[in-house]
Amino acid sequence: MRKRSLGKDKYVLGIDYGTESGRVIAVRASDGRIESSVIISYPDGVIDERLPGGPKLEPDWALQNPRDYLTVLEKGVPKALKAAGIRAEDVIGLGTDFTASSPLPSKSDGTPLSFLPQFRKQPHAWVKLWKHHAAQPEANRINEIGRERDEDFIRIYGGKYSSEWFFSKLLQVADEAPAVYEAAERFIEAADWIVWELTGEEKRNTCTAGYKAMWVKGRGFPSPEFFRALHPSMENVIGTKVPDAYYPLGARAGGLTAEWAKKTGLRKGTPVSIGNVDAHVAVPACTVVEPGSLVMIMGTSICHMLLGTERQMVEGMCGTVEDGIVPGMWGFEAGQSAVGDIFAWFFENGVPAAIHQQARKERKPFLSVLENRAAALKPGESGLVALDWWNGNRSILVDVDLTGLLVGMTLATRAEEIYRALMEATAFGTRTIVEAFDCKGVKVEHLVACGGLPEKNRLLMQIYADVTGRDIRLADPLQTCSALGAAMHGAVAAGAAGGGYDTIVDAAKHMARVQKLAYKPRQEAHEIYNRLFKEYTTLHDYFGRGANDVMKRLKALKREMTSQ
Repeated sequence: MRKRSLGKDKYVLGIDYGTESGRVIAVRASDGRIESSVIISYPDGVIDERLPGGPKLEPDWALQNPRDYLTVLEKGVPKALKAAGIRAEDVIGLGTDFTASSPLPSKSDGTPLSFLPQFRKQPHAWVKLWKHHAAQPEANRINEIGRERDEDFIRIYGGKYSSEWFFSKLLQVADEAPAVYEAAERFIEAADWIVWELTGEEKRNTCTAGYKAMWVKGRGFPSPEFFRALHPSMENVIGTKVPDAYYPLGARAGGLTAEWAKKTGLRKGTPVSIGNVDAHVAVPACTVVEPGSLVMIMGTSICHMLLGTERQMVEGMCGTVEDGIVPGMWGFEAGQSAVGDIFAWFFENGVPAAIHQQARKERKPFLSVLENRAAALKPGESGLVALDWWNGNRSILVDVDLTGLLVGMTLATRAEEIYRALMEATAFGTRTIVEAFDCKGVKVEHLVACGGLPEKNRLLMQIYADVTGRDIRLADPLQTCSALGAAMHGAVAAGAAGGGYDTIVDAAKHMARVQKLAYKPRQEAHEIYNRLFKEYTTLHDYFGRGANDVMKRLKALKREMTSQ
């Protein structure tokens, strides 16, 4: 335990709720130095096969247990405080962030329906995780009715509303589980639910509402007529199950309750920030508070975040929201549904015994051997090109029913060639997003990366630089940028008078930084990738824009056969 100058330094906590675990960090408010970082795995993890003690789930389902989120608080906060040697009275604020959209149904006092015995075995009573894709029919209906009515949210989301988002999932509950829908007095993002738990006050954030739930600053939600057109039971959903009051990022949601002060070891009344989304909160933590820098949060998937000075309707965006990331600017969100997950799939299913044998012989991790082999290949040498749709396409096509593709295989194709082609495919996916911004005049001058992938794979980052033709800077630290961003918003909730900051821009000046290391595009490689990108784009449009819906037909056949 480090020695402290008692009463001198002040600290904030950042709690980042991810897909498999939650991370709690303790951060010095004056300069952003991370004093401790604790990861708590979710006991039930991602629930995608069977409910704990309950029924088997259908394909494309992904749920979570909200009790796991409380476990992160109960175990993670005391451990983080102890590891950093910080006293409760020196903690001036706390901020949280969450994957999104990850909503759950609850009673009016915040009790999740999944906590109630009568709903324990009902899948629709649990948290629908961001990658729950079973609401695609509902998303299709939302898009059809939204276009017929010329609803503004269709333009905000670049032409399509996603099955991953809030109202697709709520509509699925109304369609498939009327009893759950009726019992749900609230339908709430986990990002807002955890803040409700901590403070005892139900205050919802503008970020998740704007990017995932059709909310527009100054206008609110679509009309009751729109929701009635979706489902008769949803006509008055706004103002009942979904409140109509929302609060800006960095605002103080309230103070920590006595109950949670006791459980965490913090002081009662410690300021708690309004909730936030993991990707969005990472942007200022990467030093980005002005236009021109595309932030990539790189992990199992990638979220692409960009600031602009004016509203532009860019194809396939996950949202274009005023004040959605940094106050006073328009925040654009795009993304790829699978990146690290694709590599993990290949590591599990596509790496031959010979590479594992070489790794054991050289006493190296097999990934090191595989990456070295892939790095020895020149761009285009494999003769392969792939589509990165192993988990559907988020941007720019917004279609979860698209699937992966690999072209150019021969009997001589090797594992390292496939691995490199998959890395290149994800880079082409990012370039597609960059070019969508370019087409609308939204500047992308360089990239800033954070998350787990940039730390693990230098080859991947060089490929991204070569494919996009742009420099890539790395956040410092890489893996805790979302948690750091949450902590920074906790410092804003405390305010300058409380030892923090009055704006997120001020917090970023003092608490955020990037590494000296940067990846620069190599001209020769970039020229080869320009040629490969044309092939990628041809396949992208042929299979993704309706010329050949074979992927969807195959997926439908799979659902038919697995349901028998």
